[in-house]
Amino acid sequence: MNRATTNTATAADQLSSTAAPGSAAGGPADRGPAVHLLYFARVAELTGRREESWPAPAEPITGAAFLEQLQQRYPLLAPASRLRLAVNQTHAKHTALIRAGDEVAVFEPVTGG
Repeated sequence: MNRATTNTATAADQLSSTAAPGSAAGGPADRGPAVHLLYFARVAELTGRREESWPAPAEPITGAAFLEQLQQRYPLLAPASRLRLAVNQTHAKHTALIRAGDEVAVFEPVTGG
């Protein structure tokens, strides 16, 4: 079930390259460990979804690397570095590590009700 990955790809590349764009929550998770993503406010509007799952990277990646991959998938989020994260329901800095099984919420710096 788990296959070895090449050492030439970065963890962020692995997160991006194995995820199917437009996958609904639960879809890619069937292929192994996943990172569950939640999108709020304008982020949900720009991505066209409230949540999805991406296959987990082989190694933990930083929030900043994750946001780069998110921007590659959803260019309308640029610059994604302005976005805020919560990992497992705790506000997180861009230096926080994202691992298999984590829940990552992505939102604008200021959100309304």
